[in-house]
Amino acid sequence: MVNSPPGRLGSSTKQSGNILVNGRKQTLSFGTSAYVTQNDILMTTLTVKEAVYYSAELQLPNSMSKSEKKERAEVTIKEMGLQDAVNTSIGGVHSKGISGGQRRRVSICIEILTRPKLLFLDEPTSGLDSAASFHVMNRIANLAKFDDMNTIASIHQPSSEVFELFDNLCLLSSGKTVYFGPRTMANEEGDLVKKGNQASFISQCTILTKRSFVNMYRDLGYYWLRLAIYAALCLSIGTMFHNIGHDYGSIQARGSALMFVAGFLTFMGISGFPSFVEEMKIFRQERLNGHYGVTAFVISSTLSSAPYLFLVSVVPASLAYYLIGLQPGFDHFAYFCLILYMCMLLVEGLMMVIASIVPNYLMGIIAGSGVQGLMLLCGGFFRLRNDIPKPIWRYPMYYMSFHKYANQGYYKNEFIGLSFEKKEGEDVHNIVTGEEILRDLWEMEVGYSKWVDLGILMGMVILYRVLFLVIVKVRQEQGADLGASRVSHVAGDQEQSDPWVSKALITTGASPFYQSEEDRMVKLLQIALKCIYKSADARPTMSQVAEMIHSLKEEDDRSVVSEIDSRDA
Repeated sequence: MVNSPPGRLGSSTKQSGNILVNGRKQTLSFGTSAYVTQNDILMTTLTVKEAVYYSAELQLPNSMSKSEKKERAEVTIKEMGLQDAVNTSIGGVHSKGISGGQRRRVSICIEILTRPKLLFLDEPTSGLDSAASFHVMNRIANLAKFDDMNTIASIHQPSSEVFELFDNLCLLSSGKTVYFGPRTMANEEGDLVKKGNQASFISQCTILTKRSFVNMYRDLGYYWLRLAIYAALCLSIGTMFHNIGHDYGSIQARGSALMFVAGFLTFMGISGFPSFVEEMKIFRQERLNGHYGVTAFVISSTLSSAPYLFLVSVVPASLAYYLIGLQPGFDHFAYFCLILYMCMLLVEGLMMVIASIVPNYLMGIIAGSGVQGLMLLCGGFFRLRNDIPKPIWRYPMYYMSFHKYANQGYYKNEFIGLSFEKKEGEDVHNIVTGEEILRDLWEMEVGYSKWVDLGILMGMVILYRVLFLVIVKVRQEQGADLGASRVSHVAGDQEQSDPWVSKALITTGASPFYQSEEDRMVKLLQIALKCIYKSADARPTMSQVAEMIHSLKEEDDRSVVSEIDSRDA
């Protein structure tokens, strides 16, 4: 119910009734309302001041100067009583930070920067002790009183002190209204609530890039650990293939070393996926609240990660390139680094696409490993181009694999211009050119320049970013939102035709009043049976019931089961 007025439910959700603002129908747009989620999704590496400042620059319009935005942020921090914690890191599972009550106030602080006329809060006291709950709700009550901000909060079992802070009450039981207190008078003759303004698209991209850059710098697992591992691996490659030489036997060794760099170093790009998933959670919440759009996030994510990926590419590549003794010349070395850099960017884009599809980072790592494994297999090293089976593996998999273009670019960069001496007898020596090796031994496509391979990789980098943007936008329009609340229900027409099915509603935003774990499982079983029964005579199998209960149990932490009538018992 709390998700419906601000428009956070997908279009696939059936809703009825009207939402009136000042007595008239109106969509709640950015600046009109704000929504504080039940879970505090914040960047753990930022301080309180940084988190609020970045949000102020993102949300507040360009008509406000930087000093005015800073002043608004400072005032809001004071309003929420966070002035003593401004320089403290928010913290998370792996690092110590502010308390739970302070985290909740930071979340509220971020959403009230635009001074919305309506503030929705989904269980603002959830997980807090009585003292912290009162402190949070008292700050919210002061906002409503002094800032003329209408505040709507869902809350369970409030203490008497917290309860006394509310002006109006809507008491629900089993999805029905038990009591609704005095209704605020609407000024039917007055103006409708005006739509708020936000930062321009360029400002959004700039602030998001800066914030993400700071987060990546402070999160060791994002790039710094990868840099250390890559450097160690390239040092190992360099010592393994040290001073490879130019005899005929070095041809295979060169190919293997280049393949390892193009294949396995880029494969390890999935190690940064968990950190990216955490950033995606923040993106989902802020996008739902209208702070910025998908395009701004994609651009800022690309720009903020680009310098780190360049560093991760150049430093290890330098170690490997000169220790192995690959073709001399700065232009060859620069191309070597550029190919690795493009591959790193490409893998990040690929993982962004996977993150928009799979539900959690564990499945994302598995899916990413599988996709990259297939691409590596079809890249033209383990099986030469002419030997790859044409259906599927060669067309289209071989041409879809970025390893094909990375390998070709590396091989052309290395072998063209070199010659190798092949001994065919005691006094007979044959000179084999690099072009012949590419064409006859590696079966490379030598009809075009190595720069074309680099250009194709750049195109694939852009393609994956655009694909991510399209997937998120399509899912948003279809209502399958990436972090939005999930609502499932039994359709009304099925309800009428099926005597076993009565109204069963599972909606996020509230937790049921379960007296015990047994009581909770009984209610889950009731809902499972409702969803499975197709007719009065049908009986589900045990596996069907178990599967349904498992799926319901996963959602139950944020669910309320309502309208369970007596015959279900």
